[in-house]
Amino acid sequence: MQNVPGLKQSFSVLCLVLIGALGIAVGAPARRASYHRIHHYRHYRVRYADPAKDDVTTYDNPIVRQIAVEALGRQTGSVLAVNPENGRILAIVNQKMAFSSALEPCSTIKPFVTIAALEENVITGDTMLRIAPRRYMNLTEALAHSNNEFFQEVGTQLGFDREIKYEKMLGLGQKVGYDIPEEQPGYLPAKPPLFGGVARMSSFGEGIRITPFQLASLVVMVANGGTQYYLQYPRSPEDVQSFRPRIRERLDIQSLLPDLREGMLGAVMYGTARRSYDPDGEQDLGKTGTCTDDHVGGHLGWFVSYADQQNPKLVLVVLLHGPSPYISGPRASGIAGEIYRGLYAHNYFATDADTKEGAYAGSGPATP
Repeated sequence: MQNVPGLKQSFSVLCLVLIGALGIAVGAPARRASYHRIHHYRHYRVRYADPAKDDVTTYDNPIVRQIAVEALGRQTGSVLAVNPENGRILAIVNQKMAFSSALEPCSTIKPFVTIAALEENVITGDTMLRIAPRRYMNLTEALAHSNNEFFQEVGTQLGFDREIKYEKMLGLGQKVGYDIPEEQPGYLPAKPPLFGGVARMSSFGEGIRITPFQLASLVVMVANGGTQYYLQYPRSPEDVQSFRPRIRERLDIQSLLPDLREGMLGAVMYGTARRSYDPDGEQDLGKTGTCTDDHVGGHLGWFVSYADQQNPKLVLVVLLHGPSPYISGPRASGIAGEIYRGLYAHNYFATDADTKEGAYAGSGPATP
């Protein structure tokens, strides 16, 4: 078949016209839109190239901090580490982010809803709820896989008033730290959110604003059996010398914890948090959260956890935030997994407190 130059030229012109028309139809040429996305992402990365550079770290636990900084790397995020035996904050990586405005909790709201639903006898650990045609799920599987349909149904049965009552009792919408002026209180709505109502509030945390400190406070209670300590962050020699645990509240939730813990363990063993699994070290229990926060823009990836179950020694909250769609709760759990593995390699989880914390547990500041 012979080449027809006129036909090729006409075809090329037609393609250019169609491409241009498509660009007008969507509001902007594709190249220009792509440039702005890339430019915005690069700006975000440059701004947060070193998330820990402005931190004041004199009194952080040097081992915990070093390993957390290495695990977080150059990712836009923050890590909060707390001792569940006394509420002492061991390290905060990217203090600016940790102390900034509260964010949507995403699926990390589900442990709060679980405690409320179990206490109010809305469900038991064996309750099977319909999540799809011909498919049912119990609490352990719902927590492990962070199933939204299950918790939407639980929230609907629980109701807005009862759910909010327990979320207030567990520390949401208020400060949970002692003498930490930078801490933000977060927010609880006065009525069900317009978008999705109490069902979406129970599965995504719609309408709720939460901080890493409030998540840590909850899991401290889960880890130690119901004692809510005020979180304390000693930042002077005097604070270190005079540190003593301060109890905010004791909650009678021991009977509810086995079902919640089983679901959090399932998340790590085979569910959404399996990237944190450590086959050789101290196993953690945790809960992931992934969503888009329309108030601040960008994606959120949460992971809150503690290790180990028999003798809890560490609570971790990992928060990731940025424009990348790869930011997620599972990715945050991978960072926590690196921290747990690193600490295990440094013998942090030894039963002897002197071996674990060394001079840090004494009177002076830790040297990084």
